[in-house]
Amino acid sequence: MVTNHPSSGGSHLPDITVVTPVFRDDKIVFFVASRGHHADVGGSTPGSMPPFSKHISEEGIAVKTFKLVNHGVYDEKGVNTLFKESRRIEDNVSDLNAQTAANKRGIFLINELIDEHGLRVVQTYMRYVQENAELAVRDMLRATGKRLVETRSLEDPENHSPTVTLRSADRMDDGSVVALELTIDPASGTAHFDFTGTSCEVFGNWNAPTAVTSAAVIYVIRCLVNQEIPLNEGCLRPVTITIPDGTFLSPSENAAVVGGNVLTSQRVTDVCLYAFGACANAQGCMNNLTFGNDSFGYYETIGGGAGAGPSWNGASGTQVRVSGFCVSQIQTRGLPPRS
Repeated sequence: MVTNHPSSGGSHLPDITVVTPVFRDDKIVFFVASRGHHADVGGSTPGSMPPFSKHISEEGIAVKTFKLVNHGVYDEKGVNTLFKESRRIEDNVSDLNAQTAANKRGIFLINELIDEHGLRVVQTYMRYVQENAELAVRDMLRATGKRLVETRSLEDPENHSPTVTLRSADRMDDGSVVALELTIDPASGTAHFDFTGTSCEVFGNWNAPTAVTSAAVIYVIRCLVNQEIPLNEGCLRPVTITIPDGTFLSPSENAAVVGGNVLTSQRVTDVCLYAFGACANAQGCMNNLTFGNDSFGYYETIGGGAGAGPSWNGASGTQVRVSGFCVSQIQTRGLPPRS
């Protein structure tokens, strides 16, 4: 199955996801997925990153769901019809083939595990991985909350609230506000990220689908966990996220969003890290460069600055956040190394 629509969990249209079920005895036991940024998916400008789009139709092909392989048969005709507006349809087909092949490799490896250990054991350990991540995040939130409560008690002895509330905000270039109220409960090791107060949807393309904000939150949480754990959904079990509909972090279905994944995501991440007091803001944008003509489109990001912290300097001319392949970059250039 192929999808890239923001309302179906997508980020922006060039990011296309291929999802494949894993069957055992005619039952779905797992899903594998791969997401790749395609160089061009149509739209008003080459590279499918138009700077002035106002509607999602200007940004390229929007696919809520399309069955790429049906009963083992690759739907090449359907793909060609689906991507007929692309300037480099042959590249799209090649990329989809690569994503399909990656999923097939994933299915092979999962089946290899099941053949060796049995389905029950594999599913159980998949669950353990998520439960371990949940415990690691709870430990981090308990420690962070306890430290903040102790600091608050010294500053305000009359405040005996069992929770800690932190607030941070940043503005986009047009003045739109990303507002966050972060409440940490040290007793339960939970946190609530409340983006109420964020500005309304904009008539531009830096609206960000809710998946982008959720990704920013799990990214920040994972960066703050001082344990070696794989990134997985268990990290979000102790966390709740409130994103009011109609804001530019939860826009309408037809809103332009191409800049939300590459610009707004950086600001949301900065706001979350600032609330924790983890580090100063980074450049706040991926500095997108795109060019092309009727037959091709090219897209790239340009490095900028990474924020300093309490005990380390920032860095210049480097890729951070979304543009820096997540955790590895912020570990070495944003947050201090783990002990």
